Amino acid sequence: MFWGNPIPVVAALVRMDDDYVLARNAQWPEGMFSLITGFLEKGESPEDAVARETQEELGVRVSEVRFLGHFTLAQFNQLIIAYLVRASGEIHPSSEISEFKRLSSSELGAFDFGPLELTAQIVQVALQQANPSPSKVAPCAG
Repeated sequence: MFWGNPIPVVAALVRMDDDYVLARNAQWPEGMFSLITGFLEKGESPEDAVARETQEELGVRVSEVRFLGHFTLAQFNQLIIAYLVRASGEIHPSSEISEFKRLSSSELGAFDFGPLELTAQIVQVALQQANPSPSKVAPCAG
């Protein structure tokens, strides 16, 4: 019997100081940048997995992991569990990463992710959580 259960994947939007870090996988075309991603290992929590992947792929120290949301990547049958990850140190990318970019909040908000629509969606969620729009308050009836 085949159940077709989705594969859990963690994704990290990494924040270092006031910048956000995007990375290009060594197998991707020039100019295509995204979040740090990886699969959960047996017995590992998503929070531990995203911290491990960030440390392995960027060589930085993770100090905070904050849940952003979960998203479906149907074409790969994946459940993406996304986090904002605060990290520090000097970036030393693994061989899996060919290059990285550090972007300000405004640069990240304007970044063209091309076909990576889910990455753009996760980034928008993170930026909205960081800078919530003022809520509209109805006047009190008195």
